[in-house]
Parts: sequence; structure tokens; C-alpha cells
Amino acid sequence: MVGLAVGPQRTDAVDHTPALQIEERKVSDAHLLEQPVLAVDLPFRAIEPGHKHTPPALDRQLQADAGIPHAYYMILAMLSEAPDGELRMRELAQQTSTSLSRLSHAVARLESLGWVARRTCPTDRRGQIARLTEAGTARLVELAPGHVDAVRRVVFDALTPEQLLQLDAITTAIGAALTEAGRPCQDGVMAAPT
Repeated sequence: MVGLAVGPQRTDAVDHTPALQIEERKVSDAHLLEQPVLAVDLPFRAIEPGHKHTPPALDRQLQADAGIPHAYYMILAMLSEAPDGELRMRELAQQTSTSLSRLSHAVARLESLGWVARRTCPTDRRGQIARLTEAGTARLVELAPGHVDAVRRVVFDALTPEQLLQLDAITTAIGAALTEAGRPCQDGVMAAPT
């Protein structure tokens, strides 16, 4: 496993306050994981490259195939899974972990492509409902095989069947902990439970 080890302190040249010198190295000593901070920090840092590099890799594939980023594909996918292919914008923002403002811009772009339509919510005039159009459904069906191949190539092909089962168990546990710790709020940031 690759982790970060804390080296000796150094003095920052600007304000002369101590700062930690961090160096990357292989961590193979199990005793390091017995230290409370490292037991959490090392595994968390180990997932950072996947967390950081997966979205750009998926963006490249979707930009090449459809001229849209992965976030737009996820909007189409969430709408396709919703009853009648539509969701309130606030709910869609939560499901895609984005702000209402950013979602509004994305949906405007998808509307210009004819893939999504918006209408005023009949029960709340301030709210809007986004709906996947027939053209949007057709485009999603067309894009899905390439996207699935990219996800498989970028994420799953590197894992053994046993690791896939472990990944499922780990992500399920993390998801449950996040759900218990709070709920997504309007801007996609976790809020404290009520």
C-alpha cells in the first residue's frame, strides 16, 4: 500500500512556524496501522487517486462520444431511473451531489440538446421538475455501452472478483455511515441529522 509518512519538522521560510514535511513511501509495517491517526489516514489517502482520477477519465470518454461531461450523463441516468423519467430539481441535485445552481446550468445545456425538459412544479410554483425526453432516453441508450466499458476499464478491470466483493461491502458500509451521519442538503454538502 502507498501511504504518506510524516517526516521531521521543518521551519517554513515565510512565517517561521513549524510545518510537517510529508514524503510518499510504501507502507508495509502493520504496526503503523495501530497508530490511531494513521489507521484512518493511510487507507483514506489510498483511495484518493481513484477518487481524483476516475471522474476525469469518464469525462474524457463522454466528451469524445457525446460532447458532455460525466456529470451530465449522471443527470440523464438519474432521470431515467426516476418514476416517469422526472424529478424535482432539488431531488435531482441531491442525487447527483451538486448544487441547484450548477444543476440548473447543466439542465439548461441538456435542454438545448433536446434531452431534458423542465416545467414548473404543480404543487409548488417555486420548484421545477426536470424530465428526460424521448430524445434524451435514446441518447442515453446510445451512450450507455461506451460509458459502461469506460467504467469497467477504469475501475473494475483492475480488481479481482474477491476485491469486487470487498469493494461492494466497503462502499455499502461507507454509504450507510454517511446516511446515518447526515443527509445531503441543497448544495450537496452533508448536513447534520434532524
